[in-house]
Amino acid sequence: MIPSEYQCERFLLLVVAVLAGSLAQARADEPAKAFHRPQYEIVRTGTPIKIDGQLDEPAWLAAPEVGIFHFPWFKEGAREQSVAKLLWDDQNLYVGHVCQDAHITARDKQRDGAVAKDDCFEVMIVPDPDRPDFYYNVEWNVIGGYVDNHRPLGATGPREKWDASGVRIAGKYVGTLNKDDDQDEYWVVEVAIPLSNFAKVMKNSPPRPGDAWHLNFNRHGGDTNMQYSQWSPGDTPAPAFHTPHRFGRVTFSDRVSPFRLHKDD
Repeated sequence: MIPSEYQCERFLLLVVAVLAGSLAQARADEPAKAFHRPQYEIVRTGTPIKIDGQLDEPAWLAAPEVGIFHFPWFKEGAREQSVAKLLWDDQNLYVGHVCQDAHITARDKQRDGAVAKDDCFEVMIVPDPDRPDFYYNVEWNVIGGYVDNHRPLGATGPREKWDASGVRIAGKYVGTLNKDDDQDEYWVVEVAIPLSNFAKVMKNSPPRPGDAWHLNFNRHGGDTNMQYSQWSPGDTPAPAFHTPHRFGRVTFSDRVSPFRLHKDD
């Protein structure tokens, strides 16, 4: 059943409530314990995804969240949480996220511009876990500016020129941009990254159910209350996102979202 506008608004309100509640209290910056690589199942989308920043398709509503974001280098301010989800089909990897943010900064709309100075969100991708240091990253803000990079030799190696093709980004926000004397609420971004960008690296193109990648989500930037948060927390003394040995693991599933609970649904 296609969700109504009211249902979608309720969904976003629920996400914001979660962001402002128990997740925001997660003490992810407490003394490090044994590292357990986070796991996530990427379900297939059973409905077409329109990249408009709404996250209102039934597939998004039903898809599981990746889990809390950690703050391994937290010092002060407010921990502003994020909710992220992934979907896939034979053409694209889809990223959807909602970021709690009282002061949203977004100025750069350029490709490969100064997106890192804005409030930004990033995905780092290892398409072949047998080559864990061979990874790509795409980083964006809420107004569609993005940066794409490739590290063929790991974090200590040089960046290689890489222009991802066909990336689509759309965002929305509740608040005012670049005006930090008031209180904003959150920003939402929806992204499609064509799997063909990784065809020469991943084991199967398109992926087969059961195929796994290493992957991480990062968030930072902004003029006020800049935080460094991650899905899979880093282990460096100072903030550093290029730590592929700490990325999470995602598995492509043949389960389809939204899920049918009964054959007559």
